[in-house]
Amino acid sequence: MTRQRRPELNRRNRAVCERLESSPRSGHGLHTWALRSRQLRSIGSCLLAMMVLSSATACSDDETITWELSWSDDFEGAEGSLPDPANWRFDVGEDWGNAQLEYDTDRATNVSLDGTGNLRITAREESYQGRSYTSGRINSLELFDQAYGRFEARVRLPIGAGVWPAFWLLGANFLEVGWPDCGEIDVMEYRGQEPFLLHGSLHGPGYSGGSAVTSRYESGTSLDSDFHVYAIEWTPESISWYFDDALYQIVTPRDLPSGGRWVFDHPFFVILNVAVGGHFVGPPNDQTIFPQTMLVDYVRVYREKSG
Repeated sequence: MTRQRRPELNRRNRAVCERLESSPRSGHGLHTWALRSRQLRSIGSCLLAMMVLSSATACSDDETITWELSWSDDFEGAEGSLPDPANWRFDVGEDWGNAQLEYDTDRATNVSLDGTGNLRITAREESYQGRSYTSGRINSLELFDQAYGRFEARVRLPIGAGVWPAFWLLGANFLEVGWPDCGEIDVMEYRGQEPFLLHGSLHGPGYSGGSAVTSRYESGTSLDSDFHVYAIEWTPESISWYFDDALYQIVTPRDLPSGGRWVFDHPFFVILNVAVGGHFVGPPNDQTIFPQTMLVDYVRVYREKSG
């Protein structure tokens, strides 16, 4: 897998400038104001770079990055079977610190293969272990982790108020240092009541929870209607978010709030889940139809090919 890559300064400022030019003029509250403030600062950096570098250098100094596959799961197997235990373990329990309403189980009714090459994680409205909903959450802790590279998943999302699917990464030192010091990379988060919007975020010491470094992307299509590729490309200097082939956010250590610490310098493991309720989405309403299923065609992780 080969992708053209510009030097980090040029690519970052170009992407931010293009995003500002194409952003809607209607306000979206404090988050949009903060984003546009960062964009304006980045435009200033862009103009400064143009003063120092020739425009030819700033626009054409491309380099090529070649990715090689380091880990994957294509979810092949019989209908109703559990995901490969060599790749995944279950988180069984409730809440997870986010006021979620579901009980996450290790049952095939919540997490299983569909027999056609997809993983399905299904949220259900049912009474179970004192909760009114069940769902699933799987991760690769102590089975696979990696620092840097391209992490991607091809996913078809569920829909409905209070439904909260995510594809995310957590620092492999989580058990030793705790959250948010371990770091969290949300490759894709989504509110089921906003089916055209996705979110990419970083959490770390000094910027976590409601203060995460984040951006949202308007897809132009309802994300429950088809599969899309959600990805990050992570280097020691930056993390870039993609929706299909569209780059929509780049974060570097310079973008952290004052006092924030960059902790994205060690291996992270992979998590897939569908939550019900919680701080990010609120509860389901009477328009939310259950069951709701997130289908995952594949998860693939690449590292930069040496040489």
